[in-house]
Amino acid sequence: MTSSPPLVIGHRGASGYRPEHTRSAYLLAFEQGADAVEPDLVATKDRVLVIRHENEISGTTDVGSLPQFADRQRTKVIDGQSLSGWFTEDFTWAELATLRATERLPRVRPGNTKFPAEGILRLVDLLELLEVAPLNALGGRIGMVAEIKHASYFASIGLPLDELFAAELTAAGWSDDDRLTVECFEETALQQIRERGIRARYVFLVDAEGAPADQVAKWGTAARSYESYLTVKGMAALALFVDGISVDKHILQARDAAGSGAGVELVTRAHAAGLTVFCWTLRAENKFLPKALRLGASARQFGDWMAEFLELMGMGVDGVFSDQPDLAIEARTALLDTAGETN
Repeated sequence: MTSSPPLVIGHRGASGYRPEHTRSAYLLAFEQGADAVEPDLVATKDRVLVIRHENEISGTTDVGSLPQFADRQRTKVIDGQSLSGWFTEDFTWAELATLRATERLPRVRPGNTKFPAEGILRLVDLLELLEVAPLNALGGRIGMVAEIKHASYFASIGLPLDELFAAELTAAGWSDDDRLTVECFEETALQQIRERGIRARYVFLVDAEGAPADQVAKWGTAARSYESYLTVKGMAALALFVDGISVDKHILQARDAAGSGAGVELVTRAHAAGLTVFCWTLRAENKFLPKALRLGASARQFGDWMAEFLELMGMGVDGVFSDQPDLAIEARTALLDTAGETN
């Protein structure tokens, strides 16, 4: 494992216990001791950054039930995928402020549907919460790992997220804050934000399949795959402009033909290139666990989450994203206790 305990990042707040990206989800992540929290950032048509997992918001708000917005329904192609619904870029912030957040996974997390309705948040709202947040479980100030979503798409419609993000951070006094990490699936956006003078740790997100949207937009079918970034050569090139990578947990859990695990070798390779490694997403419910770790027949029931959390943390990753920050902290404590016993 790494010389420092892995960071626990509240994935969209404590989204295992509250609807994601709501004020209550972030406050609970703070209370549970998360080292950082992760907002996903998209834009409104009047250039305000709002915190939603996607710019299509019918699954995370009540917009589809509101007759005054019925005519805003659209079908669009976002990063090569056709989507129908309601999109943040078709609304002003004043309009979005009238919406209520809803639980994205009501069948898996029915308890999250029972809390009082909340509005959605802007980036500036979360920054204000972070300024008065308690210390994290390691005794430090809680950080922010901001994910820039669909940057190429937004740039194509005249909403450059790098410009909007830099402007809002600067106005809030966060352009030179050591609590800031910026992540994106598109290397172009990370480079653009860095060029705007935002001092942060930069992390390139790596999916288990496919290719980055900015590369597809530029090269089409000749775009390099995410997999190519994880070679020795690919990591060396990444290290020239980012500080780390953040990978889908399935990449770390993959097995080769001989049955050997890929995770430890990948983490070692990344560290050798000077990159930190984050992993996403740790979730306790059976639905998200390997079949061997599921307990009972219900998708919503917690399985043997501790086994998976310990497996991933034990690979030496530098941080994990979790919907249940308290459980990830519990696993980290167990990992540290075990390491202490063997030293």
